[in-house]
Amino acid sequence: MCKVIGYTSYSPHETMKKNITIILFITILISCHSNKRKEIKTETFRTENFELVKPIQNSRAVLILFGGYGERPEDIEREFKILDPAKNKEISVLLMNYSKKLWLEEKEKIELAKLLQNTLEKYHLSKKDIYVGGFSSGGLVALLISNFILSLKQFYINPKGVFVVDSPVDLLDLYKSAQKNIAGNYSDVSVQESNWLINTLEKKLGNPKDGISEYEKYSVYTLESDHIENIKKLKNIKIRLYTEPDKEWWKTNRMTDYEQTNAYHLKKLSESLKSHGYKNVEFIPTTNKGFRADGTRHPHSWSIVDKEDLMNWMIN
Repeated sequence: MCKVIGYTSYSPHETMKKNITIILFITILISCHSNKRKEIKTETFRTENFELVKPIQNSRAVLILFGGYGERPEDIEREFKILDPAKNKEISVLLMNYSKKLWLEEKEKIELAKLLQNTLEKYHLSKKDIYVGGFSSGGLVALLISNFILSLKQFYINPKGVFVVDSPVDLLDLYKSAQKNIAGNYSDVSVQESNWLINTLEKKLGNPKDGISEYEKYSVYTLESDHIENIKKLKNIKIRLYTEPDKEWWKTNRMTDYEQTNAYHLKKLSESLKSHGYKNVEFIPTTNKGFRADGTRHPHSWSIVDKEDLMNWMIN
């Protein structure tokens, strides 16, 4: 009779007992490992200009966020549940109370840059890796202030990356789109916003039929002339352009053509930057991720950003 060396026969009952023992042992190991995980505690600081949430022990990076037009820190928190993912990655989050801007005057750039630098220095964050992002008009602020900071040696809080969430980067086309919306008269919301936009833009930048130089001077990007001078200092940092190009939603709810949407112009901006040698540009279109905090479907929302992926983009 052949003999198999090392083979031991167990009864079914003994086998079951053995398996249970192994499972219990593995469970104990997992439990012990979990208990050894460091608990991350945070502290919160609030002023009239911002809300800062930072790990008490250490911050691996800093995320500066600008809300959409009229958004305050509490609005950003509600619409963009970023604090827990950031805490888990030991990232400080600076939520700015700085909105209602479609462009930045030179004086505003200086004041905002000083505010950011003094704030990060005060809370011992100025030497961390810094990332800046914004939703809608807040994305314009994020791009413009990052470019400004990188252009002057007096500021040493140089961003490593910047991202925008469905931002209207082309002010000239924003004007043209507003004209179309008024002429179409499809949506009261759209018409009201469009009238406000035209009045605001004409008051500062003039009527485009008289020339577009003022639009080029203040806009992040001007598709008509392929003008990207206002973000030329961002060439060597990481850039992400998030958008949800839901053509059907915009057509149904606003009677807006794709060429009028922020998605279209962000795509064109991405192509322009890459053609000018920007190596770290990502155009990120999403599908069916746009929802407001109350559950309302809207492609123009903070929610299109994958928060975990954003955190990994920052720290890897």
